[in-house]
Amino acid sequence: MLRSCLLSGGDSRRMGRDKALLPHPAGGTWLEQGLWRLADLDQPITLCSRHASHLALAAGLAQPLGVPLECFGEPPPWHGPLQALARLMHRHPEETLLLMPVDMPWLETQSLRQLLAAADQHPHQFWLAHDGQRLQPLLGVYPNTPTLRRDLEGWLALGHRRLQGWLDRQPVLPVKLEPSQLRNCNHPHDWPHDGPAARPDKAAGP
Repeated sequence: MLRSCLLSGGDSRRMGRDKALLPHPAGGTWLEQGLWRLADLDQPITLCSRHASHLALAAGLAQPLGVPLECFGEPPPWHGPLQALARLMHRHPEETLLLMPVDMPWLETQSLRQLLAAADQHPHQFWLAHDGQRLQPLLGVYPNTPTLRRDLEGWLALGHRRLQGWLDRQPVLPVKLEPSQLRNCNHPHDWPHDGPAARPDKAAGP
């Protein structure tokens, strides 16, 4: 079984404001658009965030999305996406995880479907998005087995915090996706679209 997981726990220091709550030209916010993209896959979704504002906004979409939505308030300490992944793996031990970051606002559903189609070929492998130059590990399909969970727990216990560092130990397969959709938006000059957000309802969906 697959579960889609939207990671939205960063502090947006480089952007200077909460990226997840920035208005998206397609309507709503980055957070809402990310949830709509994942809902297109017809799989249960978990939003992982330490921000109460994100969890409250997502809760208002639980019914319109049309798929099961869990709002997981990640507890401290917060040590980045590797620890978030470990918590999600333990929270959903029977499910393969599709990770997606909230700060890929150009990502489209077709790219997600392409990633899942590749993962269907070998369901027990790591399948990560690749932009033609480098892996984008925050967008990928992660197997979830007891052995992997123990390995990740041990890696974290040694004080490691980098997701890529752990992935260097795993059998990772790349999936080439459209590079323009994989751009991370970290600075104000990366995002020219700004203005009033659309009302967060079905009209803000796909």
